[in-house]
Amino acid sequence: MITKCANPGCSNHFLYMNDGKVFRFELRCATDGDASFTNQKKTARRIEFFWLCSNCAASMTVTYQQESGVGVQRLDMKYRASAA
Repeated sequence: MITKCANPGCSNHFLYMNDGKVFRFELRCATDGDASFTNQKKTARRIEFFWLCSNCAASMTVTYQQESGVGVQRLDMKYRASAA
C-alpha cells in the first residue's frame, strides 16, 4: 500500500491518484517451493507500487536495479524539458 512519496527526503502523503505519478514494478524473488523434478528453485513474482508526489515527479523518477533494488533518481535536464 502506498502511503507516502517514494523520495526519502519528502514527507508528502499519498491522498489522490491524480496527484503525482505512480510506478509499478514486477519484482522476482526465489522461493523454497517444490521444484524437485527440475532441480531448480521457483521464482515468485511480486508487484509493488511506488508514488512520487507532483513536486518530486517533476524532477525525479523511480528506478529498479536488480543489485540495489528500488530507488529514486534525478531526471536529466534534457528529459525534463521534453516531459513537460
